[in-house]
This record gives sequence, C-alpha cells and structure tokens, in this order.
Amino acid sequence: MTVLQAILFDLDDTLLGNDMNLFLQNYFPLLSAYARPIIEEERFLPELMHATQAMINNDDRSMTNRDVFWRVFCERNGWQREKVEPFLATFYEEQFGQLKTTTERRPVARELVRWCFERELKVVVATNPLFPRRAIEQRLSWAGIGIDEFPYDLVTAYENMHSAKPHSAYYHEILSAVNVEPNHALMVGDDWANDVVPANRIGLYTYWIPPSSATAPDGDVKPNGQGQLEELFQQLQAGWPAP
Repeated sequence: MTVLQAILFDLDDTLLGNDMNLFLQNYFPLLSAYARPIIEEERFLPELMHATQAMINNDDRSMTNRDVFWRVFCERNGWQREKVEPFLATFYEEQFGQLKTTTERRPVARELVRWCFERELKVVVATNPLFPRRAIEQRLSWAGIGIDEFPYDLVTAYENMHSAKPHSAYYHEILSAVNVEPNHALMVGDDWANDVVPANRIGLYTYWIPPSSATAPDGDVKPNGQGQLEELFQQLQAGWPAP
C-alpha cells in the first residue's frame, strides 16, 4: 500500500477560489498605479512582465527567483534595487489586501489542511513562486488557512525557490526541501500544464481539480485522480491513493 508522506497543494483555484484572469485584471492596475511616483505606468507593466518571464525561464539554480527578477528588472532600466524593492514591498503590506474581494474562500480547504496535519503529513503550499512571500501569506489568510494557524513544511515563494512551474526542477526542489521521494508525494492543483504534467512526469501522484467542463488533454499524462476539492478529501479519508 502506498505510504503518503507529503501533499503539495497549489493555491489559486485549488485551496482558494481565485480566477487568475480576474485577479490579474485588478492586480496589474493597482500595482502600476502604486508604482507611478517612481516608474511611469506605460513602462512599468511591460518591464514587470519581462522580469517575471525571466523567473519562469530561469535555469540558474544558484539564484533565487527573487534575485533573477530584480537583476532583470533593474539592469534593463538603470533602476536601483535598494530603492525600488522596498518601495514595492510596501505595496504588499498596504494595498495588496484590496484584492481579497476578487477571491472566494473554500471552506473544505481548512478541513482538508487540518486533516493532513493531524495525519502528520508534510504539507507544502506549492503555488507558482513568482510573488513575494507576503503576497502568498495574505492569500492563504483569505483562504482561511493562514501561516499563523498551520505550520506548513514549505510555502514556495520567489524568495526561497530557484525555479518555477512548469519546470520539473520546481518539484525536485520541493521534494528535496521536505526530504520525500516522488512516489510518496501527491500534487493537487487545477492547472494541467503547471500542476499535473510536470509532477506526474517525475513520479508524484497527481490529483487534478479541473475548471468547469474541462477535459484532460489527450496524451501520455494521466492524473491519478480528478474532481473537486471535496471529492479529494473524501478519497483521502477513504485511504486513497493506493496501488
């Protein structure tokens, strides 16, 4: 019988109801307006996206995603990191919380996370590490599963990761950090390309939470299970996954 030792949860549209298209439609204007005193708005967003893509493409495991972002963001534009980074960090303390209204709490998430800890599973918040940790901590709080209540073994953020989804290196880095082999870990997420495919290909169990009416693409990747978060909870309580 499979001995599950760790469970990796994606955050947005998995533990937290958060349509990323709607979220980003509100996030980008809010952040751009905040940055306007030091960076002209028409320039800020393209540079932000360019530096974010650099994090996604990064294959230099000696650099955190954070360092990749700020190197690209500042070197291309002659900005000083020691001035711009603290300025933008204040945004996440003072204004990011306005975006809570675009999200929806999923009550079962709290029950499920608590159940995992009660079973002494290692619990990882495996969200794409393109945001500062403070932004991720707030979204966990909006989901009712904040870091003040649950001692997560790892919360992936741009400060502590050297890779990003959909690269397999991201999942290898997580497993190394929590000291668990792939065949003893389960990845749960809504994004086929980011969550299911790379985790499945390196040997993790995978559970897909598909968007409404979505069907799995044809191909060699097959999730071990799929359904909504409530169904996953029921299956775990019944002893899944088992060979």
